[in-house]
Amino acid sequence: MTKKRVVKDYTALSDDIIQLVKLKYPTGYADNLVSYLNKEGKKVSALPFETEDTYYLIRMTIQEAKRIVKEDDDFDDDGNLKEDMGDVEVDDEFDGSGEEDDDMVDGSSDEDDHIIVTRRRSDDEEDDIPDDTEY
Repeated sequence: MTKKRVVKDYTALSDDIIQLVKLKYPTGYADNLVSYLNKEGKKVSALPFETEDTYYLIRMTIQEAKRIVKEDDDFDDDGNLKEDMGDVEVDDEFDGSGEEDDDMVDGSSDEDDHIIVTRRRSDDEEDDIPDDTEY
């Protein structure tokens, strides 16, 4: 079964998905963003996140990623998820059903969908994948 691929803004995510994203990225989001070309050919950045049946690209810039973490009471002043957040209960069987999709990655059906990642950020700059996009 092919996973559904969805692009959404962070503010459009359900509370359950946001909690799962926080648990997946307990040290913040900015260092985990990927860049890709949207259906108009514009380079955008997003945070990748998967559920059992859906692959999300959560649209955000590096500045937005840092602001989201800074303004979220679940993260400490250093941008790390507080320890008591690990105790939050989220339905393990959550599959994204009931979510309204903003965009499919290229506007086509799930089976035709693909994502082009042009650069992956990491803590070690030597591990970065070079961006081949011409400006």
